[in-house]
Amino acid sequence: MRTVKQLLEAKPADIFAIGPDAPVIEAIRLMAEKSIGATLVMEGARLVGILSERDYARKVVLQGRSSADTPVRAIMTADVITVTPNDTVERCMQIVTERRIRHLPVMEQGRVVGVVSIGDLVKAVIEDQQVELDQLQRYIAGAA
Repeated sequence: MRTVKQLLEAKPADIFAIGPDAPVIEAIRLMAEKSIGATLVMEGARLVGILSERDYARKVVLQGRSSADTPVRAIMTADVITVTPNDTVERCMQIVTERRIRHLPVMEQGRVVGVVSIGDLVKAVIEDQQVELDQLQRYIAGAA
């Protein structure tokens, strides 16, 4: 099974983040411009939270808050679940399934080195299964 490090090596190295005091509308604009479903919330190099489209829908839209007047820190998820580059895709799939989350910041030596999404994980699982299927088919064809 592949590791998070291998996934990160195959993706652009971009890490998108916003400050906790920025208005929520800026975070939503960033996510829209970059076509991402969540953005990290950082104070300098320190990860302090994550803001997802789900946070926005539940904590701004449904509560009737103003996107322009609400700071990111008021709606972000502060208890961020992270992984390391050495974690496996299988372990990450277990985390996103159990915790019902879609994005995992990747931390190494106290700093953010990337983000993996549920889409990245599913793609890796499908690719790995296809390789295994191809190998089995070649084995069967050779054994016949």
